[in-house]
Amino acid sequence: MSQSPSSLRCCFFLLFSVFTIVTTSSASPSPSCSSSSSSTFHCPPFNSSPPYPFSTSPGCGHPNFQIQCSLPKATISIKNLSFSLLHYNSLSSSLFLSPILNPNHNNNCSSLRLSHSIDLTGTPFRISDSSCSRLSLLRPCSPLLLPNCSHCPWDCKLLKNPNRILHGCESTHGSSLPEQGCQGDLLSYLQDYFTRFGFEVEWDQSQDPYFIKCKDCNGVCGYNSTHPNQDFLCFPNSRSESLLQREKKRVDHVAVLSLIFALTCLLLAVSVGVAIFRSRRGTFLSSINEEDPAALFLRRHRSSALLPPVFTFEELESATNKFDQKRKIGDGGFGSVYLGQLSDGQLLAVKFLHHHHGATAAATEHCKAFSVKSFCNEILILSSINHPNLVKLHGYCSDPRGLLLVHDYVTNGTLADHLHGRRSKMTWRVRLDIALQIALAMEYLHFAVTPPVVHRDITSSNIFVEKDMRIKVGDFGLSRLMVLSETTMTSASSSDYVCTGPQGTPGYLDPDYHRSFRLTEKSDIYSYGVVLMELMTGMKAVDQRREKRDMALADLFVSKLQMGLIGQVVDPLLTVEDNGGVAAVAELAFRCVAVDKDDRPDAKDIVEELRRIKSRTRGVDDDVANC
Repeated sequence: MSQSPSSLRCCFFLLFSVFTIVTTSSASPSPSCSSSSSSTFHCPPFNSSPPYPFSTSPGCGHPNFQIQCSLPKATISIKNLSFSLLHYNSLSSSLFLSPILNPNHNNNCSSLRLSHSIDLTGTPFRISDSSCSRLSLLRPCSPLLLPNCSHCPWDCKLLKNPNRILHGCESTHGSSLPEQGCQGDLLSYLQDYFTRFGFEVEWDQSQDPYFIKCKDCNGVCGYNSTHPNQDFLCFPNSRSESLLQREKKRVDHVAVLSLIFALTCLLLAVSVGVAIFRSRRGTFLSSINEEDPAALFLRRHRSSALLPPVFTFEELESATNKFDQKRKIGDGGFGSVYLGQLSDGQLLAVKFLHHHHGATAAATEHCKAFSVKSFCNEILILSSINHPNLVKLHGYCSDPRGLLLVHDYVTNGTLADHLHGRRSKMTWRVRLDIALQIALAMEYLHFAVTPPVVHRDITSSNIFVEKDMRIKVGDFGLSRLMVLSETTMTSASSSDYVCTGPQGTPGYLDPDYHRSFRLTEKSDIYSYGVVLMELMTGMKAVDQRREKRDMALADLFVSKLQMGLIGQVVDPLLTVEDNGGVAAVAELAFRCVAVDKDDRPDAKDIVEELRRIKSRTRGVDDDVANC
């Protein structure tokens, strides 16, 4: 008979809790650090017993704050160096310390008996800014008489910068101070200054997280010397000792009741475990025969004979070496793309739709539904198109472990890589040819496919480049079939549209579509116009390094064109080859991003215009060659 693992874990946890409560109540630390026992104790410079976090007894407080009480002043040891406590500021928990110097120190260089800087790095203490500021006011009188620096290097360093005596103050210096206030014997002055006034240190709680919760203790905080990595110990004072005794009795009763409850829980877990096991076993058996929802959706929308081949998850996992990060070749709009090699040696691109870990249940369900929709949408569209400038779909995999699409593997990166990365620079003729290929792919989607397809995400990152600089447009996750509703068909609008929420890449998104929620083929034309501008300028569609009004390339390009300053944004590599074609393409790009979608050309007009520009450019090149 199987039991529920979660239920058993719950019961074992309760049993362990009962055991912990009983043992803790019997092994509570004795109040050896009672604050009442030292209420009349006086330890200068404190008015009574040293307050938290300081202590005079081993085991009370933290070892870094142990005080040795002596007259006339108490002492503290920090990093193996002893200090006298001159003053304590209870409001800021700061101390004024004076280093205890060796009276027998033999220093042939000067009267200063401190032969190195005072370094509190790595301790809960921090030298105050005020002490550093006071030191910055000190300087020797001119002319500066340095000792033999080869024999007395420390003295020379202090005379040049007295701040060196406190580590962390070196950056402050007084080289621009006036002559007033200078010291003739600076080293002797430092000796006397530190003996009489010392320097101020502050307790830096951020460097001592051990005592952060100690403020919750109503008694005295103590150091857990048995288990230093555990929390502090809270020793009760005289007023709480009687409460502690009553609390122990209450804990004993709670322990007995908890033990009874744990045994009851254990018995219930056995019966609940059997029920859960039978329920999950039935759910698992029924899920084996349940068809994947993506496959059902695809079958309802398209004949299975027209769908691409179906891969198993294991096949694609093996082809990508278990989706090895070293094989990741990019990130699409909704998934990571990996290089896969099938068993026959064919290289393909495998897109794994993103999983959203750590999201809420509602957000996870929403993301899952959106991913399946995008997944099925791309399969339906790519299985119905065939064009040399469009990525071909070779198959898909719909599995509970992930949704995967298998595409052509284009070996030469994206157009964005070539324009904005470190790829080889492209000539104007190559760029013009790429612009024409993209337009041909758009013309095919808008006019040759029934119903027409709007890509909705034509960007330089979704245009892939072959070795011979031929291109393929990919990533159809946002694409839409222009299937018109009855409301749209009876509309008086001059152009057909589909009403849908705006989606796309910032910088390429059609503002008319964003404003009206009406998607038409002219939305692709706007995105294409921005790609034309990228081809001409080599700039990114959105660049936050540019001024706010010029952050979007379309705004910058149109502004320069209207002022007759288009030469300021054209890629400098193209100026030598400009035979009139650049100006003509700039005018075409301007028309593509017109605010009113009806003023934009369609894909057929763009193809015809680019072919005319290309033929004129070739004719001028031939004339130049003949000359």
